[in-house]
Amino acid sequence: MDSAAQPAQSSFEREAASPETLANLDALASLEERVRRAADLVASLRAERDAALADAEAARKAAIPAIEEARKLRSELEGLRSERVQVRKRIEKLLGQMDLLGGA
Repeated sequence: MDSAAQPAQSSFEREAASPETLANLDALASLEERVRRAADLVASLRAERDAALADAEAARKAAIPAIEEARKLRSELEGLRSERVQVRKRIEKLLGQMDLLGGA
């Protein structure tokens, strides 16, 4: 073939066609893809975190009435236990007085 028949290639075209350059471009494309996937993953994880935080906040707000009710019931239970102790003492006292009357 005649070298005059082929158009002259620029040094850039010759370099772009070299296997080393193609390997570098593949490595760069691979790196770009990994960076894109990492960015997508970060965005996805942030969205999941935000959703989890919103769910946690909603659960805290929903739990407030239940917590208040539990405190109220605990207080009522303590009062009833105290009352039961007083009633038991009064009954024991009355039974003791009945025993004294029955024995006399």
